Amino acid sequence: MNVGIEEPRALYQKRIPIVTRSVKGRFRNFKWGVMVLAYTVYFGLPWLPWTREGVASQAIMFDLAQRRFFIFDLVMYPQNVFWLALLLFIAAVMLFFATTLIGRAFCGYFCFQTLWTDIFVRIEKLVQGERPARIRLQRQPWDKEKILKLGATHALWVLLSFWTGMTFVLYYGYAPDILVRFFTGHAAYAAYVTVFSLTVSTYAAAGLMREQICAYVCPYGRFQSVMYDPETMAVAYDAKRGDAKLGRAAPKGELKIHEIRQNKGYGDCIDCGFCVQVCPTGIDIRDGLQYACISCGLCIDACNIIMDSVGYPRGLIRYDSEANMAKPVPAKPHIHWMRPKVLGYSIILSVMTGALIYSITSRTTFEHDVHQIRQPLYVVLSNGDIRNRYQIRLTNKSGKDMRYRITTQGLPRGALDLDEGQAVTVHSGNSVVVQASIKLTPQQVGKYPRFDFVITPLSQPKDKAIEQVNFYSRKNEQ
Repeated sequence: MNVGIEEPRALYQKRIPIVTRSVKGRFRNFKWGVMVLAYTVYFGLPWLPWTREGVASQAIMFDLAQRRFFIFDLVMYPQNVFWLALLLFIAAVMLFFATTLIGRAFCGYFCFQTLWTDIFVRIEKLVQGERPARIRLQRQPWDKEKILKLGATHALWVLLSFWTGMTFVLYYGYAPDILVRFFTGHAAYAAYVTVFSLTVSTYAAAGLMREQICAYVCPYGRFQSVMYDPETMAVAYDAKRGDAKLGRAAPKGELKIHEIRQNKGYGDCIDCGFCVQVCPTGIDIRDGLQYACISCGLCIDACNIIMDSVGYPRGLIRYDSEANMAKPVPAKPHIHWMRPKVLGYSIILSVMTGALIYSITSRTTFEHDVHQIRQPLYVVLSNGDIRNRYQIRLTNKSGKDMRYRITTQGLPRGALDLDEGQAVTVHSGNSVVVQASIKLTPQQVGKYPRFDFVITPLSQPKDKAIEQVNFYSRKNEQ
């Protein structure tokens, strides 16, 4: 009896580089538009001036030293972490909402990996040429041409990766100052570590790994099927039209004529492979929906170009839902909004977005906290007066230094005694603790069991805060 010997298998499959072909069309144009907008925002915001009093004139700046974030006229402090939590929750629900409607459109158009891979491929094309030239360059032996072109390509990749990391660091301070200190060797150690880390990771992800990030590293592609349903729009190949009964065939002879082709039982797909050549993840959409598909729509552009060239109707590859594709005669593709899951996401998004907007618009420029010093709760002075002491903590959350006036209401004149005087200056992002004393005669104690502290920003009197407190004496103990 012969026993078969199992052949050894490699633990990891060797990566076959994907050399994509350029394509034109509305989806490719949309991707270019998103890319230009994204790069303009990311690389341009650190250099956008924004006038502020006493702070560097930079529109977006994360001041870690003072623990405050400047986003145009909005100033955020660690106390506002609730906003970040809401924003992350909204982003997650938005991702689920979009996936339920139009599949992995976020991956295809807005993901950082897609945006940076696209520009890396563009650099590769500019230096090495179109797809046939790049394939030929890969196969040819190492010579002067290959060394020069590959060296120039990788040098430009490294340069873009470096500037990506450098730009990220520029958000964490005044950009011109950081840039000078970085190149003169006077920047913080964390700045050099961050730039180096982001340079290496960007170069590896967008230049070397590319589709492997989408297929093996990013978890989104793995759990996307949980969010899909039969009405979800996704890039799909119309197999009934493309393959028909006898499958695909090249447009030769009489098979060039669409009517004859259909009557003989051949599909509209001419098996040109253009849709595979333009795919950034190297899949064949004709094999059905796959986890590696990022729904970028480039195969749609490619197929439409071929259909136009042979005179066949467009839409062999298109955005469509599984439910519509399964119909004997598919209707015109459209987004199905009226679904319980979509409506649920819409309600959650509306509520959470409204809560975030309300929280930001109703914010105050300062925080206050009034505590009574309880050890002792009150003091009887030598003349018989009763004294209570209070601590008032003021936190300036505005983007400039502020002065605050502290007064009382509901007390007789002269009862308040402040260590710092009635006007207190608090620097932007800082806190100040003010000691306050209230003295009442024995005859006044019963008339004023409670009173209010009034804290008024001198530059914004309408934003005054009123805090009610108790006055304690022997009568409170009885």
